[in-house]
Amino acid sequence: MLEKMPADDTLLHEPPFTDEEVPYNLLFRICDSNDALRLKRSDGSLIYAQNPGLNGWLWMQRDLSDEEAQERLAELIEYLGDRPVPGVCARPATADFFAHAYAAARGYSYRTNMMLEAYRCEEAVKPLRVKGSLRSARRDDVPRVAEFLAEFAFDAFGLTVKPSSQVEDAESAVASGGLYLWQVQGLPVSMASIAHRSRRHARINGVYTPRNHRKNGYASALVAELSAVAASEGRNAMLYADKSNPDSNKVYRNIGFIESGNIKDIKFS
Repeated sequence: MLEKMPADDTLLHEPPFTDEEVPYNLLFRICDSNDALRLKRSDGSLIYAQNPGLNGWLWMQRDLSDEEAQERLAELIEYLGDRPVPGVCARPATADFFAHAYAAARGYSYRTNMMLEAYRCEEAVKPLRVKGSLRSARRDDVPRVAEFLAEFAFDAFGLTVKPSSQVEDAESAVASGGLYLWQVQGLPVSMASIAHRSRRHARINGVYTPRNHRKNGYASALVAELSAVAASEGRNAMLYADKSNPDSNKVYRNIGFIESGNIKDIKFS
């Protein structure tokens, strides 16, 4: 039977869920949201969390039979009713299982949007001979951060936007206290965030270096330093990387990040 789940339910802090805690780390951030739908099965074999308008994240116990998994998914799909579900994120087999059942029940089609590799870092390997240093972003960095965000929109999504359109997001990122910059002679040349902290991990995201500052090791140095920040707090750093981007995956492995499981992002239409 499905039931509402508290934000910091004990199920999130004991096996078998903690055996897959790194790839499912984003569940903690979703569960922290006041607007999130948080569900669990009373026997602890399923967790589902979703913020309005965003993908649902689905975890199911690995040792379920196909029949048991189908039974639980049918129960979940019935519970979701008319709630919009744009997509699902889960370990690949679970994502495929849910997508097939949900699409059949709703008359939808679906496609794989992205395959993510989850990484964890227990001890970062700091690159040698990289110029610069880490610092927290400040209010006077907003114009530079807005430029980075505009350039990222083009590099990642092919979108041409003006830095002025990114000022509000830049202000929010700086105000969060989680945005860090790598600076060389006072000039920010790379950025990344500690986006969320759970009990045992700090999730890094938004790693970006402008084209004219790449191949200098700045992003590697920045992420390694953020991993040290996490370690100083008693947490392991973790992050997600697009498996289709070999360069970023190589960067993370080279500084001590360990592959810790895949997440499949599926979209419905």
